[in-house]
Parts: sequence; structure tokens; C-alpha cells
Amino acid sequence: MAGGVVYLDPESAAFEAMLAGWAVQQRARFLDEDGTITPRLRLIQRFAEFTNQYPWQWQAEEAEAFIGHLRSRRPHLAVSTARGYQNALRLFCEYVTDARYGWPIKCLDAFGQVPAQILHEWNTVTHSSEYEGAPGRRPFTYDEVQALFDAADGRTDSIRSRRRKGVLAALRDSAALKVVYAFGLRRREACWLDLADLRRNPKVPDYGRYGALFVRYGKSSKGGRPKRRTVLTVPEFDWVVDVLNQYLEEVRPEFLPGKHPALWVTERRGRLSLRRLDEAFSTARTLAGLPDELDLHCLRHSYVTHLLEFDYPERFVQDQVGHEYASTTAIYSGVSDEYRNRLVQRSLKSRHAHLWGPGE
Repeated sequence: MAGGVVYLDPESAAFEAMLAGWAVQQRARFLDEDGTITPRLRLIQRFAEFTNQYPWQWQAEEAEAFIGHLRSRRPHLAVSTARGYQNALRLFCEYVTDARYGWPIKCLDAFGQVPAQILHEWNTVTHSSEYEGAPGRRPFTYDEVQALFDAADGRTDSIRSRRRKGVLAALRDSAALKVVYAFGLRRREACWLDLADLRRNPKVPDYGRYGALFVRYGKSSKGGRPKRRTVLTVPEFDWVVDVLNQYLEEVRPEFLPGKHPALWVTERRGRLSLRRLDEAFSTARTLAGLPDELDLHCLRHSYVTHLLEFDYPERFVQDQVGHEYASTTAIYSGVSDEYRNRLVQRSLKSRHAHLWGPGE
């Protein structure tokens, strides 16, 4: 707050200065403005409105009542969402209670009270499980993947037979969904692919320019830039070579993209949005009669699972999907009973070879 200035509403001015200072602190850590800083500021403002108090007046009971209020309005509030809210409140309280920023002294002099940390181990969600997502989310089975792609292709045929607009968009959406699965991509990674990201693999010349994808917009670490990785085309998914070739040779030129660099372009010569990719998936899922719990990200889970079932080493799978830790890759996997039975049989054969006949 500016020195020597008499504010008409000192409480509001102090609160706004706290928010502004906290935002500056987060920007110094290179946190994302739209994805992290702005949502956190909105949450603090929302909490202040709920309590009708200022930070130097907050008590632990207000934080508990706020979470209880959210749960009453949203019975299915995710544990991870609640933890995110609590973490944001805790971080803000750490900022305003830190003597290095001077707020305790300023608040004591101006209002006779000091901010306190209102989040502690007894009123916050503990991280007791590695996976806290919805139980219904899981990898697709092979038959479900096929049904999803058949539905996407069938939508194209349906639009064409009725002579309606949208055939090109349907062809593009079908190709995009297949690429998401064939390379285990996240939504953002898929939508931000450019033509220049199609790479050759000199070890597999038969794949031509589709031997690999250079992913430049991978999930970033806190305060970091998007991570990059190269995803190789594996033989079990080499059908994607024909998918990409058909799209680039027959479909994309019809959008008249000019010099637009994007791999997936729209009728208005723009880049395919995250929302449009989600809609394409939802439409295909509905047509295929698949459970609503399965979302676009489940295709990435399926990619991890199926690579493991194809006996690729865990480290290779981890590098393909860009996971920093092997434990994350393990959470994504959901290998089938058939695959586990094959592993058991393989172990039995190696340990008791004398019990197995030739070719068994």
C-alpha cells in the first residue's frame, strides 16, 4: 500500500493490495497466469465473500465452513478439487503471515489484528491414495476402441449419405481421435500439433514422414515451460500411418488452410480447439454406446495399457507418454486378466520347462 495515503476504505484497499502482492509473488515463480494465478485469486475473493470478512479476521472455522458449504452444493465434489482449494487458501495465508512481506505489522497497526494460517493438518484433505479419480474411468478395451473408431467413421458416412455439410470435419475428427490413441496424446498436445511436428524415423523408413511425432506442448511442471518429447510410431499402431497420409493428402487440403501450420485445421482456417476435440470424442462415444465415464483422456490410459500388454518395457512406455515418474505410468495402466495369465504361463514355462511339450 502507498505510504502517506489516507484511504476512504482501508480494509478493502489492504485486501486488494494483498491479492496484488500475492499475484506478483506467483509471477516471480513463473506460474501460469490463466491456469494457476487467476483461478487462485478468484478463489480467495470467493472465500472472502463467503466469510464476509478480511484476511486478518479469518479463523480456521471459516475454512471448514467453506468446504462444507461447497460439499452441500456439490455432493460429488472431487477430493482433488477440494484439496486444490485448500492448498490455494493455505498458500495465500502463508503469504500474508510471512513477516518478510510486512503484512502482520501493517494489519496490527491499522486494524489491531494480524492474519493467521487457518489451514492445518486437521482441517485439510490428506493425500492417502496415488489415484483419486472417478472409479468409472479406465482404459478402453480393444473392442471398445474399435467401436469408438467405427462410430467416428460411421458418422462420416451418415453425413455424406444425407448430403449434409460437415463431412470434412467428421473425417478430420475421426483422424484426430485415432492419432490421440496411436501416440497416447493429451488434448492440448494433439490440438497444438503442427505439420512440422511430423518426423521421420531413420530406423523405420517404411513409415515415411510419420515415423514419429514431436510433441512440443507437453504438460509442464510447476513454473516451467511445456515439456517436449518425441513419440515413436510403434508397429502395433502403424495403421496410423495410413490414417495420417489419407488426412494430409485428401482431407486437409479441402479446408484450404493456406500457410496455416496446424495439423488439425477448421472450416474457418483456424486451429482445432480443445473443446471441439472433446465434442468429437463425446459424439463418437455416444454413437458407439460406450459409458459416459470414459473420456478422451482414457484413450491415453489405453495407449499405456496396450503398450504394456504388447510387452514394451516400462521405461519405454514412460518415455513415450512423457511421465516424469514410473509410478504415474503405473497408475495409468490397467492390464487385462488375459495379459496377466500370459505372464503367469510364461513364468511357469521358464521354471518348469520339463512339464511343457514342444510348441506349448
